[in-house]
Amino acid sequence: MAAVAPGRAGRAGWLRDGRLEQRDRGRRRRPGGKGGTLTGPNPVDRAKRGSKLHVLSDARGLPLVVGVSAANVVDIEAFKPLFMAVPPIRSRRGPRRRRPAEARADKAYDSADLRHWLRRRGVIPRIARRGIDSSERLGRYRWKIERTLAWLLGYRRLTIRYERHGHLFAALLTLAAALICYKKLAQITT
Repeated sequence: MAAVAPGRAGRAGWLRDGRLEQRDRGRRRRPGGKGGTLTGPNPVDRAKRGSKLHVLSDARGLPLVVGVSAANVVDIEAFKPLFMAVPPIRSRRGPRRRRPAEARADKAYDSADLRHWLRRRGVIPRIARRGIDSSERLGRYRWKIERTLAWLLGYRRLTIRYERHGHLFAALLTLAAALICYKKLAQITT
């Protein structure tokens, strides 16, 4: 049963156990709490809830597939669904290729299972190994994906996540990737 405290027109109170609690409308917590879907505790930022962007791009840095996951999801788990979502690649002659020839990734994707999974699909894994490869060796290829992430984060709506629903944030990320592809392909054709 709701009641309004006398003399307090802007505040609503709730009657619990015979007493009236005063609450300010602007300070009520939303039912979902802070965060939203596709968020999780960030392991490097004092467990603040956040999201992680995943991008697969071609050799020029154009985003082919994008995805969003919680900040605490291991990168290896997000790689397989993204890789399977790569559309068939057009070629000027011959049949369409179903997958890229090789996959380049940083040390976060280093796993024997992932290397074996890629080899079974006929893809050469070019993944830096932890404790063996230096960060300079794959740096000549890695900068392309870093540039692609910078292009995506150039859209202000993606730098800080304001959307509570994960599917809306993923849709904005997909729209940003489509805009990047359109801009870059328009530059190539003109």
